[in-house]
Amino acid sequence: MWRWHFYAGLFCVPFVVWLSVTGGIYLFKPQIEAALYAPYRDVVHVDAPQLTAGALAAKAVAAVPGSVLHKYVLPEAAGDAVQVLVGKGARETRVWVHPQTGEVLYKVAEQDRLMRVVFRLHGELLAGDRGSALVETAACWTVIMLLTGLFLWWPRQTGGRLAGVLLPRLRKGSSVFWRDLHAVTGLWISLGAVFLIASGLPWANAWGDYLRQVRSVTGTAAGRQDWSAGSVADARERAGADAAMRATMSEHAGHHGMAMGGAVTAAPAALDAVVGRAVTLGFAAPVEVSPPTAPGAAWMVRSQAADRPQRESAQIAGNGALIGIERFSDRHWIDRTVGYGVAIHEGAFWGLANQLLNLAVLLGLVTLSVSSVVLWWRRRPADMLGAPSWLAPVRHSWALVGLVLLLALAMPLFGASLALAVAAEWTLKRLTPSLARWMGWRTGVSAQAGR
Repeated sequence: MWRWHFYAGLFCVPFVVWLSVTGGIYLFKPQIEAALYAPYRDVVHVDAPQLTAGALAAKAVAAVPGSVLHKYVLPEAAGDAVQVLVGKGARETRVWVHPQTGEVLYKVAEQDRLMRVVFRLHGELLAGDRGSALVETAACWTVIMLLTGLFLWWPRQTGGRLAGVLLPRLRKGSSVFWRDLHAVTGLWISLGAVFLIASGLPWANAWGDYLRQVRSVTGTAAGRQDWSAGSVADARERAGADAAMRATMSEHAGHHGMAMGGAVTAAPAALDAVVGRAVTLGFAAPVEVSPPTAPGAAWMVRSQAADRPQRESAQIAGNGALIGIERFSDRHWIDRTVGYGVAIHEGAFWGLANQLLNLAVLLGLVTLSVSSVVLWWRRRPADMLGAPSWLAPVRHSWALVGLVLLLALAMPLFGASLALAVAAEWTLKRLTPSLARWMGWRTGVSAQAGR
């Protein structure tokens, strides 16, 4: 158990620190973006009429030649600049437009926005599906590291004392201090850390696809997935939506005898009607209005609130008539469960308290990582990696074997990487005895000596 804890930590520590730092930054996305985009709030200072939604969308589209309207974002306050997302294929640009003058105040590629970059750094190391798989593998092994750590921590002969079990001993020397800091911190943050990992897995490319396949087989997939499937999948979705919007607008232009350029705002009168209706729904901000992606289809109005249980969506006809509303409570229980998990994971469910609680867990993970490196460095032999010795013959606990198999089934990348690690150890310790000694692997000679 100690050896697997050591190997899991050896692999996971760099990723745990990376994910904790980037996750800690992303936790405070609302505060960071409020500061970044403060110049585009409360820009209306005179009592003058504002431009229509269709006119504002046209200004945004004109600011990015060759683009089409993807989303019109309802302003959170009456005097704020209007945000419009326009797209060319898979690439989206967010444009801030002055609601009275139509002046373009600022524009930026959606994937280049600071918090989008942090999001991709956190979830896929800016490396797409491969980065996502690497992060997911590390996350799965972090669960193993935490579980084996709890096993090692489990008090056996404490005499009823809390010191060294629930609280670190501060006056027993540096060796005891670092050991207790590592063990006690692991105890206090393990539950929160496992929750953060589990609630983040639906975003991972491999595990998210695994979940979608399971839901498809079991018939529990219903409606549109409300969380990211990774940057590559999201880009494909945006490109498909963009192509569908262009086809729809081209048909609209043909029916009305207009050039393509005259339809880039996806029927300004319809946008005005839909936005007017969307304002009355009272959805939690930010609220996005998306044009139809097929001839005769409805406009979509979606709340993109950070607190996922507040998200609702509606279908609205081009004349402003409400077709239907989907509440969070209408979704499948799996989607609602993931929604609650994602909201807590991002620190959005309980506001600042949620952010601070998650931050405490992340700081605990960094403390675990730093203390583990210190413990390893202080104890390592001069000519070996320093893995704990494997001295006795293995006597399997069927409960432990069953738990490992269950985790391998629940986290396929863990199962695959575990099989690879076992095969590599079995092969390399027979081919390279010197490497086996340096790693601390049990060879045939040491096995006989152990008997």
